[in-house]
Amino acid sequence: MTNDTRALRVAVIGSGPAAFYAAASLLASEDPVVEVDMIERLPTPWGLVRLGVAPDHPQLKSVSRAFEKIAVRPGFRFFGNVDVGRDVTHEELTSAYDAVIYAVGSQTDRKLGIPGEDLPGSWAATELVAWYNGHPDFQHLEFDLSHERAVVIGNGNVALDVARMLALTEAELAPTDTTHRAIDAIVSSGIREIVVLGRRGPVQAAWTSTELGELGELAGADVVVDPAELELDAASEAELEAASNVVQRNVEILREFATHHPSGKPRVVRLRFRASPVAILGDVHVEGVEIVHNSLEPDDRGSVRAFATDEREVIPCGIVFRSVGYRGVGIPGVPFDEGAGRIPNDEGRVLDEDGSPIPGLYCAGWIKRGPTGVIGTNKKDATETVENLLDDVRSGRLPERHGRGIEELLVERGADVVAYAGWEAIDVAERTQGDGQGRPRVKLCSWDELLAAARSG
Repeated sequence: MTNDTRALRVAVIGSGPAAFYAAASLLASEDPVVEVDMIERLPTPWGLVRLGVAPDHPQLKSVSRAFEKIAVRPGFRFFGNVDVGRDVTHEELTSAYDAVIYAVGSQTDRKLGIPGEDLPGSWAATELVAWYNGHPDFQHLEFDLSHERAVVIGNGNVALDVARMLALTEAELAPTDTTHRAIDAIVSSGIREIVVLGRRGPVQAAWTSTELGELGELAGADVVVDPAELELDAASEAELEAASNVVQRNVEILREFATHHPSGKPRVVRLRFRASPVAILGDVHVEGVEIVHNSLEPDDRGSVRAFATDEREVIPCGIVFRSVGYRGVGIPGVPFDEGAGRIPNDEGRVLDEDGSPIPGLYCAGWIKRGPTGVIGTNKKDATETVENLLDDVRSGRLPERHGRGIEELLVERGADVVAYAGWEAIDVAERTQGDGQGRPRVKLCSWDELLAAARSG
């Protein structure tokens, strides 16, 4: 392959952090020279950086500037508004490219598996996040925020994002890129208490200290923690002693919260531990959550497991947000592990049902390893995949491509492809609207608006 003067052609499916980091590693290669086509279902790139990061965390969105630099490198092309399975098949991709990397993330939520989970008023946290971030597939949703109490199930950063967003004031929301509709709904909501449930204890909570500390800075909400729920069992004490600075700082912040008395702010965020939902209650709509109180017992990994006790409790509420993790979705023609919710792979090489690598097929990001880590975690992950891909190239393990180029197929099928210039036109339109309102951007939230703006570019 190294004696072949033609460039290696690689398709990267998805446009979130893992996809862009993979593209960067590929484009940096000199032997072989690589060309990258990034294929994205939406008209817009960046994945969860655009549509998953909380709008009041603009510093996390700044990584997009690095992605913009990658997109202007020679050999990079963006194919937005192209859906694998609708506009082009997996088989056509593997014929058109020397290699294909799937970096499509984890697109849905994990289920609780409890009665009442599908009642009206029971939502996946991912749905609310996509809604207030302007994802065009979620703008039809109607969240009834008129109830006095909301319950958020989960102890990760997404759960805290949801709790915090529901507690923000108009002044706090105004300078963000939260959609107008979401700002109006949150500001006018009847929610006065947001209860966040964790099945284990404070030591095992998966949030970061920054996320947790921000709760104490809310202008319109007090944070309440029961000191009794911060008492640690022996195993948690031992885990805390050996824990990272982040975990130790988390416990310090929680203990500080527990000393505070409500100051009379209009809303309360209540953090609870060792509580698992066993049923979401209601006849035709959510009316409450039944929880079981847990005891914690040591496991074989140096942490603890939660075991249900006989003590149960009902928390009346009118809306529930389930935030117990993301889950990948299978792609037609691509191996998929339903149990794990990801593509089976060995360091990024996709495996067939016999556990053997499929030549020319790779994955990166959450669809590869599961929904773990922060944005930066995807850089090492994607680099590993690309290094193995390039090793396969040099070892002659890739199949010969024999299909037509994807652009020819898409033209024949009348696909309304959004090139990178189209995304730049969307970006300019959103930023221009934001400039007049003191906001980073005002997002275009519908498919029609997005595609119209793209065509103007």
